[in-house]
Order: sequence, then structure tokens, then C-alpha cells
Amino acid sequence: MDKPRDLQPFSTDKAPAAIGPYSQGIAVGDLLFVSGQLPIDPATGDFVAGDISARTHQCLKNIAAIGAAAGTGLHRAVKLTVFLTDMADFAAVNAVYAQYFDKVFPARSAVQVAALPKNADIEIEAILAR
Repeated sequence: MDKPRDLQPFSTDKAPAAIGPYSQGIAVGDLLFVSGQLPIDPATGDFVAGDISARTHQCLKNIAAIGAAAGTGLHRAVKLTVFLTDMADFAAVNAVYAQYFDKVFPARSAVQVAALPKNADIEIEAILAR
């Protein structure tokens, strides 16, 4: 099946490699859709050490790296979705999340899920304007 010409995949070694048949990010028009990012350190391929705050930082750093590869960044975030395995982590995630955005906060959903890939406790996906 041919890829439509208006879809442009993006990837970077500054974010974890995809663990399945998907792109780290794919642009169409003026939007970049960033696949869900686990708290994986791309240098080691392992989960970042620390608590939910450290893992939230890593997810957002991974999104920022993919955005940079596509010529954009978190400052152009339109929508993020946060997946948590324990909603008790919501306040700690919010505290970290607020450090990445200033004045104009993107739309966001946060949902509790039964499980995430690699037994992670957080995953964040994003839509960024380019």
C-alpha cells in the first residue's frame, strides 16, 4: 500500500525507537502527531530512574525531541493525552506538566488505563502545530 504523499514521518535517536509498526511522529499539513511516549531514556533504552515526576519529565522530553526533529516543539502543543495506570499520580504529573507550558496551555485529557506497554505507569501522546 502506497503512503499518501502528504504524510511525512519523523524520527530521531534523541527519543526512544518505536517498539512496534508505527512512526515516532507523523506530520500532515501543519500538524505533527507524536506517538505515545513512555518514560524511556533513549540513551539506555531503559525506563528513567526515579518517581512519577522523573518519568513525566522523560515522556515530555521525548515528545520535545520528536517535535524538534520536525521543526517544532512543545511551545506549539495543541493537544496532549496523558495515560496513567494510577490516577493517584495525577497531581504529581500536573506539577511537572505545568513546568513545560506557559500562559497558553494545550488542550489535554488524562485517563487511567489498566496497563501500558512495557508495564509503564505513564505514557503521553501529543499533537503539535508546525
